[in-house]
Amino acid sequence: MGSALWIAISGLNASSKQMDVIGNNIANANTMGFKAGKAYFANVLSQSLSGGASGVMQIGQGVTVADVATQFSQGSLESTTSALDLAIDGGGFFIVRDDEGSQYYTRAGAFHIDGDGFLVDVNDYRVQGYPPAAATLGDINTRNAQSAPVASTSFSVGLNLDARTAAGGTFYSSQTVFDTLGAAHTLAVTYTKTGGDGRWGMDVTLDGRAADSQNFTGLAFDGLGNLDKVYSSTMGAPAASGAGTATADLVAGRDGQIYRGGNLVLQRDSVNSWSVHSSSDYARAIVTGYGINNVDDTLLIDLDGAGGADITVTLQHAWADGDRLTIPFTYTEADPADINVAFSGLANGAAIGNGGTLLWDLTSANAETITGYASSSTVKALTNDGYPSGVLRSLAVEKDGTITGFFTNGQTASLGQIALGDFPNPWGLKKMGSNLFSSTLTSGQAIINTPGAGGLGEVTSNALEMANTDLGTEFITMITAQRAYQANAKVITTTDAMMAELMNIKR
Repeated sequence: MGSALWIAISGLNASSKQMDVIGNNIANANTMGFKAGKAYFANVLSQSLSGGASGVMQIGQGVTVADVATQFSQGSLESTTSALDLAIDGGGFFIVRDDEGSQYYTRAGAFHIDGDGFLVDVNDYRVQGYPPAAATLGDINTRNAQSAPVASTSFSVGLNLDARTAAGGTFYSSQTVFDTLGAAHTLAVTYTKTGGDGRWGMDVTLDGRAADSQNFTGLAFDGLGNLDKVYSSTMGAPAASGAGTATADLVAGRDGQIYRGGNLVLQRDSVNSWSVHSSSDYARAIVTGYGINNVDDTLLIDLDGAGGADITVTLQHAWADGDRLTIPFTYTEADPADINVAFSGLANGAAIGNGGTLLWDLTSANAETITGYASSSTVKALTNDGYPSGVLRSLAVEKDGTITGFFTNGQTASLGQIALGDFPNPWGLKKMGSNLFSSTLTSGQAIINTPGAGGLGEVTSNALEMANTDLGTEFITMITAQRAYQANAKVITTTDAMMAELMNIKR
């Protein structure tokens, strides 16, 4: 009969411990990443009344709490507004490290960037992962995250050039390009209608400065308004038939009008009187004027008769009436091809393009379309592959744990990848408080991998995993624990009554 008291006491202790577990589960019902516990009971070694080893006539000696096991089932995910709030959809733990280098594991993914740029949890422990271009586990730091500039190497222009434009009419397009230091420059193109045969000259400038070289200087359209040819004209050194000499220069923005090749032949008729020789390949060319103060040392030539000066000729030495000056031109035409435009002499040692040469993309699959329809000239698209430097603007985390940085220059870059750990026996982990676990000999060493690999769960951004406490189940378990406690207490009072009755026998 005395054993019954001790057996009942063991039942009271077990039910009390069960209530402790239930109370802890309910208290943490709103704790992110909390994993509920479950008490498991075991009977105490039985006493054999027969004294034999037959296994009969055994009376148990009560109950004990055999284990309080952590339940690692998935908790519900709650949406948040922070991209650095992370939840694991599946198995695994986030890995964090304290200032002393101790490593812990958690399902609570409320992370943020601290003052030193490290990704940390609510305890200011540093989240572990793989920094960019690193194969070993370490801290993830965004402090020096910056997007380096990339020089523009190619550009493209989508536009229509109005076929109704009169000869000499112009149209402009401009866009921003970038050098190797990320400095912005204005790349402008002047399109000049050269005549009624669908040809437009074009001059490319950088910050108003003419290109060092440009392999094609004109565009030709067919009768359907499609780009049909690219062409270029180059002017050679002038040659004189007499004792005089001369130099000739193309007027900026006018070289696209020179497209037929051949020779321009000028003849001195008298002082301050020059004419285009009748055998000239440029029958519409005229001498439009002379230099400053009408002095006979500079000639202004209009090649196509459309007005304005296309060529400036500077005369030297003695010229006689009847002397002729021949200026040669070379014409090159090709099917639509990319155009190389070279620029040098940028500030601070910077460069643009590949070796100073920008590629005007006219032929690739990504090239913008240029047309020559009889509708208003308009720019439809401007593209180039350069961009300036940029600073970090915001972050996003992908399912595989990759942290992507978004920069002010419109670029993105990986800033690292969060790692997850799992264990051969997660039930052997030790609870350290603050939503942290530590490994033990029972749990085994952590198996570390990236999210989604090796059976690990994926990462969900803008979400937190809540406690997996099931309040309905806890209330039911609470009732059964309470009834068990009451029943064990009743055993004690009943046994006490029986022992009191036994004491009354001697009276």
